[in-house]
Amino acid sequence: MIMRKEQHHKGWNEIKTNDSWAIFKIMGEFVNGFESMSRIGPCVSIFGSARTRPGDKYYEISVQIAKKIAEAGYGVITGGGPGIMEAGNKGANLAGGTSVGLNIDLPFEQHDNPYIDDDKSLDFDYFFVRKVMFVKYSQGFVVMPGGFGTLDELFEAITLIQTHKIDTFPIILVGTEFWSGLWDWIRSTMLKAGNISPEDLDLVKLVDTEHEVVEIIDAFYKGRLLSPNF
Repeated sequence: MIMRKEQHHKGWNEIKTNDSWAIFKIMGEFVNGFESMSRIGPCVSIFGSARTRPGDKYYEISVQIAKKIAEAGYGVITGGGPGIMEAGNKGANLAGGTSVGLNIDLPFEQHDNPYIDDDKSLDFDYFFVRKVMFVKYSQGFVVMPGGFGTLDELFEAITLIQTHKIDTFPIILVGTEFWSGLWDWIRSTMLKAGNISPEDLDLVKLVDTEHEVVEIIDAFYKGRLLSPNF
């Protein structure tokens, strides 16, 4: 029994030591991310499913949205992988704009897409570090249909703006047929229960076209200073 306790404590101490050393790896990801992203300039992030294939209507509209964003003078940031991320980088690339990929090491789905600028492809091991880069350096979030990861990015941004932890920026959901059910539930259930305020609903816009996306972003930043969000 004493030996088992000693072995247990030894294993626990090894875990604590490994956790301490992990801090330096995390710091390194933050430093590399901040130094790289601070040189890029104003960008808009595009989120959506990695599983969406070329030819799908949301893939193709993502290409057009990214082109319009790039033509309006913004860079485009994506998660760097396939699907909607690839479409976003492709659109920016076709328009000759800045195309950034914040890649994450995953056991499936994720691989770099070929439309990211060679000097603007960053690799991350930690989701939370990567998410900080999206929030800090994006002038807006364009959210296409996606899965849990897309919802994670969406609701984190809404929460940070709602709680005044970051400055307000446009959050645009594209595809009313995909998003309206969720937004109706938020309105009819969360709002009705008093868990959010009516003005919280104004933090998000639902649209269907690339023209609406750019109009919302341009209208928001008319007369405003473009800068990192915190």
